[in-house]
Amino acid sequence: MPFSTLKLSQPIKQALDKSGFTKPTPIQEKVIPLVLSHRDILARAQTGSGKSASFILPILELWSQNMPEGKPKIKALILTPTRELTIQVAQTFKTFGEFLPKQPIIVSIIGGESIGDQLYDIQQGCDVVVATSGRLIDILNKKQINLSKLEFFVLDEADKMLDLGFAEELELILGELPQKRQNLMFSATYPPKMKDIASRITQNAVEVTIEEEQTTVQSIHQRVIEVNRENRGPLLRYLLTENKWELVLVFMANKRATDNIAAKFKKHGFKAESFHGDLDQEDRTFTLNEFKSRKIRILFATDIAARGLDIDDISCVVNFDLPRSPADYIHRIGRTARAGKSGVALSFISHEDNEHFKLIEKRSDVNLKREQIEGFELLGDAPIKEKGKAPIKGKRKSKKDKAREKAAKNAK
Repeated sequence: MPFSTLKLSQPIKQALDKSGFTKPTPIQEKVIPLVLSHRDILARAQTGSGKSASFILPILELWSQNMPEGKPKIKALILTPTRELTIQVAQTFKTFGEFLPKQPIIVSIIGGESIGDQLYDIQQGCDVVVATSGRLIDILNKKQINLSKLEFFVLDEADKMLDLGFAEELELILGELPQKRQNLMFSATYPPKMKDIASRITQNAVEVTIEEEQTTVQSIHQRVIEVNRENRGPLLRYLLTENKWELVLVFMANKRATDNIAAKFKKHGFKAESFHGDLDQEDRTFTLNEFKSRKIRILFATDIAARGLDIDDISCVVNFDLPRSPADYIHRIGRTARAGKSGVALSFISHEDNEHFKLIEKRSDVNLKREQIEGFELLGDAPIKEKGKAPIKGKRKSKKDKAREKAAKNAK
């Protein structure tokens, strides 16, 4: 099905043609007509499936059909979990709205940048606000934003927002929105809290699930390499030298490890950098742009890079440290093999990681062959798990006994 069948206006089709989009993805094919018919949506599809365009295109279409006169009023509010996704969604609105007779004014609201400048942009008038929830709460508390004319409320990557404590912020945000609005919620997974959040936002959502997106993940060449933890760095350097991967995204467990390993790889002559939430916004934006333009070839990142970032042509994703959850494994490896291209996903596992990776395999419905690389073989034996001894009733000292002993000591 081409985009021409989705009842989008000529200026939007022109923007799609310019960007090289000719055929909608399955999520776009299902969701765009529903949004155009003013339905509330609760959509689930894997990362990389084109969820953002499935709400941006119809919102632009409906907005262009009823362009307001005079000073712009906020008609659409889109909430995302990260600063980078906020900037990306805002830019996509501008890209797809380029040829409209009147272009919408888009404002991004994120932490790490001047709140004064953002307040000024809002007060000058805008049509669409794309925001992280934390900075939006800051602005709501200042009573400096008017959402009374809002028509579209969008949660993008809603499950990730729940991980970041969004549930507690939701009531305050909903209290500022008009009751009559169109609600669009997009999520890669449906944790139990997701249904609760959805029911607080709308009772009338059409549920859309794209199951076939899972096959996209399964088509990635997934490799599991057994290696002792202390040899992961040397092994990665060996693999990078042996393979001609253009762009490599390496996931680390924490910010400190990310900085440390990037510094080591730079000393070995690799074009590497770290990327995590402690960097200020200017550095985060600069680093991503350098990676996209291939001035950086290896990006060591925390899970901040696992969701929503649209980086073309990542050749290889490496789980240097395993993710905590099976869902995060899917999001991580979904950074490669996008838009029908091929890609490789490597996971390093030591004796300590074996059981956790078995759980990831089970939940992700994959069964992967373990391999070892000559010169970096996994040595030693798996540690034997010892069960903790059962507590013996009556052997622990009571508070009274402890108090008596203390009093006896003080009396000496």
